[in-house]
Order: sequence, then structure tokens, then C-alpha cells
Amino acid sequence: MSDRSGPRRLLDGLYDGAAWLAAACMVGLLAMVLLSIVSRELHFMVPGTDAYAGYLMAAAGFLALAHTLKKGEHIRVTLLLSALKGRPRRALEVWALAAASALALLFAWYSARLVWQSWQFDDVSTANDATPLWIPQLAMAAGTVVLAIAFVDELVLELRGRRVAVASDEMLHNE
Repeated sequence: MSDRSGPRRLLDGLYDGAAWLAAACMVGLLAMVLLSIVSRELHFMVPGTDAYAGYLMAAAGFLALAHTLKKGEHIRVTLLLSALKGRPRRALEVWALAAASALALLFAWYSARLVWQSWQFDDVSTANDATPLWIPQLAMAAGTVVLAIAFVDELVLELRGRRVAVASDEMLHNE
């Protein structure tokens, strides 16, 4: 079976799709900030621009998490890991990925639960936009679910011996 099998393409597409949504949220954030600046300069008010800018910033951050993980761009403390070789190193990798997967799954569960509760109770923003809170919370929940999938994916790849750890040489270029 090739490395780019159907499930692998589907997962990579999920991570890339979430990253594209994060990028779209960044463009939306820029639009909200520009609209807020222009409206102040031209002496008219567009209610909710600050709140929507905040929602879009949070959405961009959460939706980009899985893609960042898969590209090896999350911050990792590798001092202990780099000192280990062979089985102890692999055991530490498996333990770290299992712990991260468990935490990401919990975060995803509670994020999804928050969206559900906000929808059930008709929670709305206290700002002047009065946005139903489940709408911006949905991006957070989606981002955490995709991150949990990415961590479980990394764990499964590590257990199967197929994980390719992306090594960043960025720390070598600190000045």
C-alpha cells in the first residue's frame, strides 16, 4: 500500500482544509480590523466589528492547530528526548503522543459540549452584536476535534513505526 492511500489523503485533506479555513479567518480578521478603522475615520459605526475580529482570531488559531502539528511546527521540549536512543526514546515518544492524544480528546469533547450547551440555552454574546455564542464556538470545537484526530494519527503512525518526525533546525539559527 502506498503512503498516500485513501485514508492518508483524507486525513491530510482534513488538516489542509482546516488550515485553509484558518487562513480565511485571518483574511476575515483583517477585513474586520480595516472596517473598524475606516468606519471610525469616516464617522460611522459598524456594530460588532471588535467582537467578530475576536471570534475570527480564535477560529484561526484553533483551526490551524492540527496543520501546525503535522508540519512539526509546535513547540517541543526535546532536551530529554535527544538524550535517549532506541527503545527508551520510542517509549517516551509513545507516552507523549498518548498523553497529548488524551488531552486533545478531552479538549475536543468539552469544546463540543460547550457548543451544544450554548445552542441549547440560546447563549448570546453580551456585546452589542448579540451573536449566538455557539456559532463562534463551533470553530473552536472543530479545531480541537481536528487536533485530536491529528494527535491520534501521530500516535498510530508511531505505534506502526511509520511516523516521520519533522525535525526543525530553527533552534540552530537563534541569534
